[in-house]
Amino acid sequence: MAKRSKILSLLLLYPISVVYGWVMALRNWMFEQNILKQHEFDIPIISVGNISMGGTGKTPHTEYIVNMLKSRYNLGVLSRGYKRKTKGFVLATRNSHVDDIGDEPYQIYHKFRKEGVMMAVCENRVNGIEQMREINPDMNLVVLDDAFQHRHVKPAASIVLMEWNRPAFQDSLLPYGRLREPMSALNRADIVIVTKCPDDIKPVECRLFRERLELFPYQKLLFSRFIYDNLKPLFPHETPAPQAIALDDLTREDTILVVCGIANPRPFVKYLRTYNAKIKIKRYADHHHFTHADMEAILLKYNAMKGTRRIVITTEKDGVRLVNNPYFPHRLRQYTYYLPIKVGFTEFSDCTLEDAIDGVIRNNRFLK
Repeated sequence: MAKRSKILSLLLLYPISVVYGWVMALRNWMFEQNILKQHEFDIPIISVGNISMGGTGKTPHTEYIVNMLKSRYNLGVLSRGYKRKTKGFVLATRNSHVDDIGDEPYQIYHKFRKEGVMMAVCENRVNGIEQMREINPDMNLVVLDDAFQHRHVKPAASIVLMEWNRPAFQDSLLPYGRLREPMSALNRADIVIVTKCPDDIKPVECRLFRERLELFPYQKLLFSRFIYDNLKPLFPHETPAPQAIALDDLTREDTILVVCGIANPRPFVKYLRTYNAKIKIKRYADHHHFTHADMEAILLKYNAMKGTRRIVITTEKDGVRLVNNPYFPHRLRQYTYYLPIKVGFTEFSDCTLEDAIDGVIRNNRFLK
C-alpha cells in the first residue's frame, strides 16, 4: 500500500514540482537581472530563513541572534506574522494579542521588550522596515524572520537553516517534497546552519554533510543543536509551589500529555521519551489556532490518562497560544508546563555565529 501511494505521489505531484521549479528559477533570474528590484538599506539587514517548509528552528535561532547583538545595536525584528488575524504593518506593544502579530513574534517581543528590541510584523518587508525606521530613527540593524524567499529586500547577511534529519540534498521541490527552492538557491546564503544536530555528532558526518552541500569557500557552515531548559509552569500564578516539577522527578508511574502544534514535533517528543514517564500525544498543525473543541479534547484525553502524577507539557511556541486561549481548561492550569529551548553550536562549526555575521557585515559597507 505504501509503495502504491509513493508511485501515485510521484506520478501526480512530481510534474507539478517540475513546473514549480521552473517558476522559482524564472523568479530568481528576474531578480538577478534586476527586472524585479531589490531594495538595499543603509543599515545591516540580517535575513534568517530556510529553503524548506518549517521545522528548522527559525525562532530559537532568531532569538539567539537578537540576544547576541542587542547590546551592540539598536535593533528591530520584522516578521510576516504568519497566521495572524491582522493585515499590514503592526507594531508589537504591551497590548498586542497573539492574534494581532502571530505566535512567534509575540514570543520574541515578550522575551526582549524590556531590553528595547522593537518587534513588528508586515507582509511587505520593504514597507515594514521603512515604517520601523520612521518610528525609531536610531534603529541601526534589522533581523528579518523567515525571509530567504522575500528577495525584495537585499540583506547584508543571509542565514539559511537546514535540519540535520531533513537535508536539502535528500529532498525535492514542493509539492512532491518540502523544498521551497532548489538546493542551488543556497548560493545566495552567506551562512548555512545545520540545525537539530544529534549530541553524538561525528566529524566524518559533518564532513560528508559539507561535501553534499557543495558550498563556496566564502560561505560559512555551522552546526547547531537544541538545549532543553527546565520545565516552566505555563500559568505560574496558578501553580502552587509544591506542584513545581522536574523531568528527572518523573517515574514510570507518571504520565505526560504532550500537546504540540509545531511543524516537526519529533525531536521534542523524542527528548521527552528519554525520561521515565509514559507519553500520550495530542498533535496539531503548525501554528494551530486552538478552538473550544480542541480544549475539550485535550481535557478529555487528560482525564482518561492513568498515573500517579499527570501533567501536560507543551512547547514554548504552543504555550504562547495556549496561555492566551480563553477556553483553556481551568482544571489543567496548575498541571501544565512548557519546555524552553536554547541553541548551542558544535565544535565542528567553521566559526562562531557572531564572527560569521560580523565578517559578512564588514565585507559590506556597514562598518560599526
